[in-house]
Amino acid sequence: MDPLKAPPAQENKLHFLDYWRIIRIRKTVILAVFLLVVITATLVTFVLPKHYLSKASIKVDRPGADITEFTGRNMSGVYDPYFIQTEFEAIKSETVLTNVVMRPDLDLTKKWGVKYNNGERLKTPDALDLLRARLDLRPVRNTMFIEIGVIMDKPDEAAAIANAVAEAYQAHRLEEIKRASMGGIKALEERLEEQQKKVAEVQKRVNELRDELKVSESGFGGGFEPAGSLDYAAVQMINAQVLQDEAQLDREEKSFQALTNMSRADQFKALPNIASDPQFNELSQQLNLAQQGLIKASRDYGTNHQTYINNQQIVEDLTRKVSDRLDGVLVGLKTTIESKRAGVESLRSKLATAKATDIQRATETRPYYDKKRELDNLVSFQKILEQRLAMEQVDVTLPRTGMVTIMNRAMSDPKPISPKVTLNIILGVIVGLVVGVGLAFFIEYLDTSVKTIDDVERALQAPVLGVIPQNVGLLIKEGAESPHAEAYRVLRTNILFSRKDEKLNCMAVVSAGAGEGKSTTVFNLATIFAQSGNRVIIVDSDLRRPTLHKMVGVTNSIGLTNYLLKQNTLEEVIQTTSIPTLDFMASGKLPSSSLGILSSSQMKDLINELKNRYDFVFFDSPPIMGVSDASILASEVAMTIQVIQYRRYPQPMNIRAKQMIEKVGGNLVGIVLNNINMSQDESYYYYSGYYHDYYYSRSEDSDDKSEPKGGPGDKGKVEIKPKY
Repeated sequence: MDPLKAPPAQENKLHFLDYWRIIRIRKTVILAVFLLVVITATLVTFVLPKHYLSKASIKVDRPGADITEFTGRNMSGVYDPYFIQTEFEAIKSETVLTNVVMRPDLDLTKKWGVKYNNGERLKTPDALDLLRARLDLRPVRNTMFIEIGVIMDKPDEAAAIANAVAEAYQAHRLEEIKRASMGGIKALEERLEEQQKKVAEVQKRVNELRDELKVSESGFGGGFEPAGSLDYAAVQMINAQVLQDEAQLDREEKSFQALTNMSRADQFKALPNIASDPQFNELSQQLNLAQQGLIKASRDYGTNHQTYINNQQIVEDLTRKVSDRLDGVLVGLKTTIESKRAGVESLRSKLATAKATDIQRATETRPYYDKKRELDNLVSFQKILEQRLAMEQVDVTLPRTGMVTIMNRAMSDPKPISPKVTLNIILGVIVGLVVGVGLAFFIEYLDTSVKTIDDVERALQAPVLGVIPQNVGLLIKEGAESPHAEAYRVLRTNILFSRKDEKLNCMAVVSAGAGEGKSTTVFNLATIFAQSGNRVIIVDSDLRRPTLHKMVGVTNSIGLTNYLLKQNTLEEVIQTTSIPTLDFMASGKLPSSSLGILSSSQMKDLINELKNRYDFVFFDSPPIMGVSDASILASEVAMTIQVIQYRRYPQPMNIRAKQMIEKVGGNLVGIVLNNINMSQDESYYYYSGYYHDYYYSRSEDSDDKSEPKGGPGDKGKVEIKPKY
């Protein structure tokens, strides 16, 4: 049958139940730390001196008068965090707090000197530092309100100092604004006086230049640009006339040129539209009438009649006169154009001369007008200064009581703000729990001992054959119905399934260190095998610290060493127990000269002899990490079982013990976890608690007095396997 194999190593992940298990196991540490922190916090809370807080509330406005200034801008009441922060620093300044410290009704330098300076008056800087340390300034969110809080040992003193700070700050602000306003007025007066002197000097120089240069400002109405000999408007009119005449001359020249390029007939038609001549118009009308009479005479009388001939002569005469008049008009137009061209040239010449004269005059009078412009700027600035000075003189007389207003005066509060008993105790409870749980997990982290079956199988790569609960007694005394017996029955079944050969019936129980419970384990395991009807013998091979003879209740004067030293026979050293199928061989007395007796050939012969006589042979051995006897024994028996006590030795020590077994050629079939606290570690409940509840409930509810579970008939029963 294949032995039980360890499952592959799994990733070490903590479940919620693992955290709860750690808390249950380390509850003593958690409770101790918790109580220590809570008690300390409570004692400190009641031992600390009490402090009282009193608050005065003030409203802080920007600098300004009670009524709107001439500028019309009033920023009072607008929240500005930078302004509030600036006023915080102003309240804590030496200028304000010195007035508080030196107030006669408070006399803080003397009062605090008695308390903090052995009765000697404090220096002012030291008193200021103490006062700043006790100030608690807070803004009221999104408002112009400031709360001035003072923390003191007495509530009345805290209220008095808070009101004094508010009053000192109010007086400081009023004095500061008044001083700033008066300083501004004085600066304005000095600046205005200086400006008036400059205006007078420049005015004098303007008058001198006007007389020297003989400047007349009539042309410009007192302007700031220099004028020439001509009136500015007249120059502009001449210039406009020149432009107008040039445009008209250009039109007439173009019309005359077009008229001269026409045919004679077209000239007759176009002339009335170009030039208005009454005589030409009258002759043209007469010619039209004569032409109409000629046409009528031709129709009435014919071309040979005297009337037609007379009319024809009249038409010819008028045609000659119109043509002559047309030539005369053309000559007149040409003469007029020439005359206008000459007039335009004359105006151009006159305008050029006037401009040249004006430029020369303007250059000569430029210093006067520059100085006049400077005078005007100085006069304008002087008027601004005069207006501003008048405004400031009125503003300084306006009342300013609303700039800092004490809204709520500080009152003594009998309730201390520190220490806060409830809060401190609650924090002590929270901190105690956090520190206690944290310390518990830290200790658990530092604890490298075996805690779970997973720890064993992951570290040792070996199967766990059984889990033995805490406080297990001797089954030979408790009986087969003991609730602890089932744990050993599970162990027995797993050992049987782990054997590669049914002929392997000799096994040693070892452990890494002392006190892990291997002697109790081997004795109870042998008892379970014997109760099942097997012939079993227990050999106490722990020659240095034998304990099995005490469990059986026999003497240790004769035993294994006597047989190996050939002092007694095998039958003489084997003793019986209260169980018929269970025999026992004590260790006997070990002479100091025979420490290596277990490695003798006599020991090998004994093992072979016992294997033939009994169904199962169990050897108890000393700790494998202490002496070499356990290693020798593990190399000689068919199977080896390693006992590991729950939370006792570090894992590396158990791993080293396993390696030593394998190194000497021992056959390690599995691990037994011993001394498990089922009440603290619920993950092991099904290895023992389940059997306890199950068997006890059956014994109470059933009247059947059947054969004990450890009797011969239990070979075929199905054992409950470990859940890991």
